[in-house]
Amino acid sequence: MDKQLLEDLTQLFGPSGHEEDVAKYLRKRYEEMSLEVQRDPFGNIYGIKHSKKKNTRRVLLLSHMDEVGFVVTGFLENGCVKVSPLGGFNVETILASRAILKKQNGDFLYGTASALSPHLFQGKENEKTSIENMSFDFGFLSKEEAKKEITIGDPILLEGKFSFLNHGKRILSKALDDRMGLAMGIEAVRNVQKELPYELYLGGSMQEEVGLRGAHSAGEFVHPDLAIVVDCSPATDQEEGSLGKGVLLRVFDRSMIARKELIAFQKKCLEEVQVPYQYYIGKGGTDAGDLHRVREGIPTLTYCLCARAIHTPSSVLDVSDFENAVRGLTHILESLEEKDLANFRYEN
Repeated sequence: MDKQLLEDLTQLFGPSGHEEDVAKYLRKRYEEMSLEVQRDPFGNIYGIKHSKKKNTRRVLLLSHMDEVGFVVTGFLENGCVKVSPLGGFNVETILASRAILKKQNGDFLYGTASALSPHLFQGKENEKTSIENMSFDFGFLSKEEAKKEITIGDPILLEGKFSFLNHGKRILSKALDDRMGLAMGIEAVRNVQKELPYELYLGGSMQEEVGLRGAHSAGEFVHPDLAIVVDCSPATDQEEGSLGKGVLLRVFDRSMIARKELIAFQKKCLEEVQVPYQYYIGKGGTDAGDLHRVREGIPTLTYCLCARAIHTPSSVLDVSDFENAVRGLTHILESLEEKDLANFRYEN
């Protein structure tokens, strides 16, 4: 496991619509891997591993660059700012979290999600955790002072440092959803030892957390014969979605019903290299939800791990899950053949 890669990626600033720091980092990593780098007009970025075969098929390995965050929408007389969310939050996890705001000139401001004293909400407990009633405090003394430094539309995220837990068995960090997927894709492609019979596009997508917006552009730009979406799903630690139990066979969620032949291929490849897996029913969605409907349709497989407390600054990931998942993904990439890609497109 490339621990520095995952730490670097999780600590980058990249709420939805503000992923440039992540894209710049990926460009550097892709170039170090001797991949051709391209960006589409939407802002998605790709590192292309070319095949020696001419006019061959394409496979897209996609993870999203953005993380959940906020955007400044207004100012209060006391110098605090009002916000709207970029992505979904459990609002009870926000109050009193440390916050980082990126100014128009690229400088950072540090502050907190302001929490009012509980006695101010007596009889109105249902109001105290709504985002509409929250404010973010960056230390300004007045509205006028704040407006000299902050602009409507400036992005904010919650600070979450990268740490190892329990002697390196687990990772605690912000943005594991989905910088984990970006790191997994890079490590898997690095590990590929054979010449691939297809063009491989290793991609980072924009604005997944606000409606899978970059996924559609990725499908149009690459027009792949197969897409593999690597993402991070919420752990339940119950019958499905448990840390330490392996890759998710994500058979159904609110945005896509998985193709049984793709699930069977994923399961076969994982068993061949003895990578643990678990079946999973998703309550949300991934970039696959849009990708699989682009143009005439794109055969799309999700390749996910689960983490606890995603969409918070304190998500927890199992290290053995990550290491096994990289090994399994490498084997999938090396196992794909022309006949598989044709079969997935119903050409045979």
